[in-house]
Amino acid sequence: MNLYINPNSNLAIYEQIVNQIKNLILTGELKSGEAMPSIRKLASRLEVSVITTKRAYDVLEKSKLIRSVPGKGFYVCEANKNYLKEKQYVILENTAAELVGNCKNAGMTEEEFITMMKELWAN
Repeated sequence: MNLYINPNSNLAIYEQIVNQIKNLILTGELKSGEAMPSIRKLASRLEVSVITTKRAYDVLEKSKLIRSVPGKGFYVCEANKNYLKEKQYVILENTAAELVGNCKNAGMTEEEFITMMKELWAN
């Protein structure tokens, strides 16, 4: 499991951890039943505090993406990939709506917008 902490991100470190682990579950890189690194091990690997890593794991556990097995550690839950994907789509839809509004305010036509999106998609 490769995670990266961006020190220049607007997101808190624990949120970066949560988002990356969610994506790993969604893409299937982290599979149901797979053991997660211990809180201390992940904190050490990412060079962040144990408290930060614990907070990320707490959020993931409350979201029912991981579960704690006393004395054994944390494991990936049977994640509902459709639910995670739908949540991502809602976020993307809101972002796209904001983008479309900004493009309209800038005087961009629908054809110009579509052309721009196709160019960005190709890159």
